[in-house]
Amino acid sequence: MEQPALRIGLVATSDRASAGVYQDQGLPALQAWLAAALSTPYQVVCRLIPDEQPRIEATLIELADQAGCQLILTTGGTGPAPRDVTPEATLAVADRVMPGFGEQMRQISLHFVPTALLSRQVGAIRGRTLILNLPGRPRAIKETLEGVRHADGTVAVPGIFAAVPYCIDLLDGPRIETHAEVVAAFRPGG
Repeated sequence: MEQPALRIGLVATSDRASAGVYQDQGLPALQAWLAAALSTPYQVVCRLIPDEQPRIEATLIELADQAGCQLILTTGGTGPAPRDVTPEATLAVADRVMPGFGEQMRQISLHFVPTALLSRQVGAIRGRTLILNLPGRPRAIKETLEGVRHADGTVAVPGIFAAVPYCIDLLDGPRIETHAEVVAAFRPGG
């Protein structure tokens, strides 16, 4: 049986960027990171939407259920401000929560900024789709995906993407291979 092509949904939540007040930086940062990190062919489906919980929920459902994305990465809307509702929207459409992803993102970010404690990123599964809420800033996106490195370039704290390929394997999704110099995919026994 042929495996489906890897489809990745990218969602940026921002009232001002979606209204054209300023240029969104999250989606381009995610696209550039994926291009550098993945050696597996993939397709992306991008959405730039306002910080409105019903709209975020509908977008996540559409990408998981209709567009067939096996992975959805969101950026923005994870802080403590009243309009930051991406985690609530993610949890509202989730079948299961994957708390380790949010815990690891905060652990990584604490190496760079003390305000990482204010972050509310979550990881969840809807059907056979993994949904991860990433920070909004391009640098923080890269840091949480790749992790913390020692001065010699070796990994000190693994980034969250190291666990993504195996999680997608367990959800019966397509095999994801990475460029190890960016982020090494970890699979038990491999």
